[in-house]
Amino acid sequence: MFVHLMKSKIHRAVVTEANLNYVGSITIDEDLMDAADIMKNEKVQVVNNNNGNRFETYVIPGKRGSGVICLNGAAARLVHPGDIVIIISYGLFEKNEAKNFNPKIVFVDENNKIVEIKGEEEHGEIYDPK
Repeated sequence: MFVHLMKSKIHRAVVTEANLNYVGSITIDEDLMDAADIMKNEKVQVVNNNNGNRFETYVIPGKRGSGVICLNGAAARLVHPGDIVIIISYGLFEKNEAKNFNPKIVFVDENNKIVEIKGEEEHGEIYDPK
């Protein structure tokens, strides 16, 4: 049996751009993609902390070190620059593999620079980069 688990996430990233006319997807700084083990064209879920929108799209790489988090195409209607989002990737794991799997959780600051990378979350844990 396979189970669907969170593979990684970028926690509380700040949307830097939203462009309705770009080809659809989410552009993510390649440094953040590497840290979160997210691949080019990988399907991700985006959760907007500002308005509650949750949607899926795919990833295209953005310039390294730029901090870019840009929602493109129709997804641009679901965010505004400055919104806080969580970008989640998922994977299918065999049940025995899943029991020992630790995701990559990438915490960023207000400029989308990596502050910390963890391998687990706990109930009630609060992250405030300030």
